Amino acid sequence: MLSVFSSPSRYTQGRNATASVAQEMMTLGLAAPALIVAGSSAARLLSSVWERSFSEAGFGYSILAFGGECSVAEIERVSESARRSRARVIVGAGGGKVLDTARAAASSLGLPVVNCPTVASSDAPCSALSVVYTEEGAFQEYRIYGKNPDLVLVDTDVIAHSPPRLLVAGMGDALATWFEAKTCADGHVRNMRGGASTQSALALAELCYRTLLADGVEARRAIELKVVTPALERLVEANTLLSGLGFESSGLAAAHAVHNGLTAAAGTHAYFHGEKVAFGVLVQLVLEGQPRERWREVLGFATSVGLPITLEQIGLRDLSLESLEQVATRATAPGETIHNEPFEVTPRIVADAILAADAEGRAYSSPLQSSLGRNK
Repeated sequence: MLSVFSSPSRYTQGRNATASVAQEMMTLGLAAPALIVAGSSAARLLSSVWERSFSEAGFGYSILAFGGECSVAEIERVSESARRSRARVIVGAGGGKVLDTARAAASSLGLPVVNCPTVASSDAPCSALSVVYTEEGAFQEYRIYGKNPDLVLVDTDVIAHSPPRLLVAGMGDALATWFEAKTCADGHVRNMRGGASTQSALALAELCYRTLLADGVEARRAIELKVVTPALERLVEANTLLSGLGFESSGLAAAHAVHNGLTAAAGTHAYFHGEKVAFGVLVQLVLEGQPRERWREVLGFATSVGLPITLEQIGLRDLSLESLEQVATRATAPGETIHNEPFEVTPRIVADAILAADAEGRAYSSPLQSSLGRNK
C-alpha cells in the first residue's frame, strides 16, 4: 500500500485575510466569475470586504445565500446556480456545512473551490470530502473527491468575532484527530485518501493535540474578548489546518463513527459536530482501554474549555434502550470508520462503551469524584 499525504494547494491565515481573497485567487491562476456560497453571518460581515477585494482585482462574482443544510438537494441547488452564472470557481464562506456544500457542488461541476471559514468549528475547510446530511440533520454519507481545495483562507479577525461555542466545538473535532490518526497508523489501515499514513501526517496530528492542551483555554478567553492573540492564531491553525491534514492523511476511527451514530438521536441535533465528536473520543477511550492518565488529561482539557463529557450535555439525558441501540447500530454500519479499530466492533460493544463513557464523564463532573480523579 502506497503512503498518501494530501493538503490544500494554499493555506492563508491571519488578521483581515479576507481583504486579500481576490489576489490570493489570482495568484493561483483562478479565473472569474466566482460564485460565493455564503452563510448568513458571512454575508453580513464580509459583503463589503468582498466588494472591495474583487472590484480592485477586476474579478467578477455573485453571492448565493446558503440554504442551511449540506443535503443532496442543497448541493444540486448550488450546482444549478453555478451553471446559470457560468461560474469558473466556487467560493464557500461560512461554517463547515457551507464549505462542505461548496466542495460538493464544485466537484460535481469540475470547478476549483476556495474555502473561507468564518468559524473555526471543524477541520472541514482543508479536506477533500463532504459530510452529507438528510434534510432532517441525520448523517447520510461521506463524499470523497479527487483533490483538496485550491485555497483555504482564514481571517482570524472574523474568527475572533464568532461565538465562543463554535471555537470550542472545533476543539472537540480536533481533539479526536490524534487518537484516531494513531489508531489508523498503528493498524496500517487506509487513510481517507486510500493510502497509508505518513510520518508527517501523524506528527501533525500529535502537534494538533498538544496545541489544544497548551492554547485551548487562552484561545477561548481571547474569542470571548473578541481579540486576536498568538494563542488564538495557533488554536485556529490547530482546529483547521493541523486537524484537517491529520485526519485526512491518517484516518478516522471510533470517535467520528460514534458522532455519526449520535445523529440518529433527535435530541443531539441542536449540538454541533465537534461537540458530538468530543463525546465520541470518550467512547473510543473506553473501547481501546486507554490508561487513567490519558482519561484525566482528556477530561481535564474538555472541562477546562467547555466540551461535553456526558450524554446529558449533548441532549440525551434520558437515552432509552431503543435509542441507544439505534445509535450503536448506526455507529457500526458497514463501511463505518469504527471498523478501523484493531478489534471487532459490534453494536452491543458500542452501546456498552457509550454508557461507560457517560459514567466516566458524570463521575468526573461530580465535585468529589472530580477532586479525587485529578489528584490521583
